[in-house]
This record gives sequence, C-alpha cells and structure tokens, in this order.
Amino acid sequence: MKITEIKSFVMSHPRDLHIIKIETDSGIYGVGEAGCSTREYGQEGVLKHFREFLIGMDPMRIDHIWQILYRSAYYEGGRIITGTISAIDMALYDIVGKALKVPVCQLLGGACRDKVFGFRTVGSLSDPACTERVQEAVEGGWPAVRFSPADRIVPRALRTDVAKEDITNVFDVRESMAATAERFTEIYHATDKRIALGIDYHHRLSVAEAAQFCQMVPRGSLAFLEEPIRNENSDAYAALRTMTDVPFAIGEEWPSKWAALPYIERGLTNFARVDICCIGGLTEAKKVSGWCEAHYIDMMPHNPIGPVCTAATIHYAASVNNLTWVEVVPAFNEGGSDVFPITVERRGPYYVLPTKPGLGVEFDENAAAKYPMKMHEHPHLQRPDGSYTNW
Repeated sequence: MKITEIKSFVMSHPRDLHIIKIETDSGIYGVGEAGCSTREYGQEGVLKHFREFLIGMDPMRIDHIWQILYRSAYYEGGRIITGTISAIDMALYDIVGKALKVPVCQLLGGACRDKVFGFRTVGSLSDPACTERVQEAVEGGWPAVRFSPADRIVPRALRTDVAKEDITNVFDVRESMAATAERFTEIYHATDKRIALGIDYHHRLSVAEAAQFCQMVPRGSLAFLEEPIRNENSDAYAALRTMTDVPFAIGEEWPSKWAALPYIERGLTNFARVDICCIGGLTEAKKVSGWCEAHYIDMMPHNPIGPVCTAATIHYAASVNNLTWVEVVPAFNEGGSDVFPITVERRGPYYVLPTKPGLGVEFDENAAAKYPMKMHEHPHLQRPDGSYTNW
C-alpha cells in the first residue's frame, strides 16, 4: 500500500479546523486534525513541504514516517510543524486500523477501561448561570467540573480613552483573581465534595499572582489549577511549585516529548494535558503517557477542537491506564454533523469505547467545501495599563 494523495481542508465549521486527508492506492483513506488554532495557513505551508516526500511512502510505517517528518529539516520541531505532524500521524493510524479492520485503540495496545469519562466545562465564574450548570453536571454524573476565571473582559472599543477601531480587550488580573476566588469558594462549599473542581487560567497569571491566587481559595478545594502561567520556562513552574500545594494541570502546549520531559521528571505537573493535535499525534502522545506512568502522573487530554481530534483522543484515552478524564466541548467535539456524519459516541459524562475500524470517523469533502476558513484571531488581551497579556 502506498500514499497517493494528501489533501488539506481549512474550515470554519464547527469552529476553525484544519483537517488533513491521506489517500492510498488501496482505496483506503485516513483523516487527521491539526492543532495550533488560528495558524492553520502556516500548517498548510508545512504540509506542502511534507507532501513532496510523503507521496509514494508506505502508510503502515507510522513511527518511521514520524521521524522523517520531524527531522527532515535542519530546524526540527516547533508547534506549527508538530501540529501538522499530528494530523498526518492520526491519519496514518486511521488508514492502518481500516486496513487491519481494527479500531485504533487496538493498535495502541488495546482498551484499559470500559468507558472514557470526561470533565465538563461550565464557563466563566462571572456568569450567574454557572452555579446552575454545576448542579446539572453533578446530577448528570460528571466526575469533574472545570471553570474559566471570572474575567469581565471589557472591549477597548467601549472605553473613552482609546480609538473606537481598537478592539483589543482589557483583562484586569487583580479584579479577576478576587472575583474568581470569591465565586469559586461559594460554589465549592455548595458542591458535593466527591466532585473534582478545577480552574483554567489560560496562562494569564505571573508566578506571584498564581501563588497568591492559590492562597485565596480554601485549601483542598482545587482539584487542579490548569495552566496558571506560561510554560516556556519549567524553572518558573518549579518556583511556583514551592509556593503552593495545589495540583497543576499542564501540557496542552507541549509540542513534543522533549518539551514535556522537565515537567514530568521534575514533578511539576500532576495532570498531563497532552493535546493529540499539537504534540505530534498518537505516536508522540503514547510515549509521553509511558513517562507519566513511571512518575505516577495521570493523563488529562486537552480536546478543544473538532470530531477527528475527539475520536483520536478517545482511542488514546482508552489505551492508557494512567488516565483521569478527557476534555469535553460538545459544540466543537460533536459539531459539524454534515461534514462528520459518523464519529465516536458519547453518553452523558462518558464516551463509549470505539469499535469501528480506524478512528471511526467519516469525512464528507463536499460538505467541508461549504465552510471555507474565515481569517480571524483569538482575543488580544491587554491589562489596564495597555500592556499585552495572554488570552
């Protein structure tokens, strides 16, 4: 079997997606999904380079192809490159699973569990409906709930001291910390203590701010604090680790096993937020899960985009023993049913183990063509003094 064609679909449904389809001379095709949201055109450029040598290769040689993709240029890696590799890698697994007539999780070692539980994200703590959503999640059997911080992001266009055309948003970190801690504490005291509660601060805090925030909530209330600071420098997390005993959930931006290594070996994360669409696909993610198992770290896969990413994540989650929950965002994970008429099945708080050959996702090219990408950016946040901060 040989690779005969590689197609790229940069779409806007059910959100911004980059889907890669690999075709073979046997009539079997595989689909993958690339990470790095809002930088999809950069990934398309990388794919043009990869296409030059992928055509004609044997899709069964998954790890060999991974090595060539990662190391074929003098400058290895980088998130745009590994995001593209991720999509190719999962598409190859899809092809091999279909060729052997087994689900991808069987290729990864077989199922370690009977079902894959997720955690529910209930939105910003500044939303009055947040309390009601938590109760719904508890009654629905969800084992864990995650919040976004109370941010009260104010569009700069609504301020009188800036030009109307400047739509960058304002994020007041101290205001957010105070409101988030107050609201979270209220919800914690009103919630069944068997339910794990976490907050995703999306890299918006400094080390000092993150340390203080951990002191502002009741001790033992946070099951995890997700991505409180930026992750380029593991020493910064090591410093933060000495200031608090709150468990950390880190890793959604890791672009390789090498980026994950210091966080695992230095005990800087308690939940590894590996993103199958960013780290280099199933091949790389499986290697990271083994390292994490050796250090008693559980996997908590990041899963914020489309149905192909979700399917790959569920196969991965099924195949690793050291798993807590996967991220579930139904509007994205299960959207675009015309483009993805068949995908993995969720029943309330858990996914059913996939049984179809490959990833178990069907992709309709004609439907995808109806949703061309619309150039856009995630919010550009500034603090009240005008300095830039992370979204």
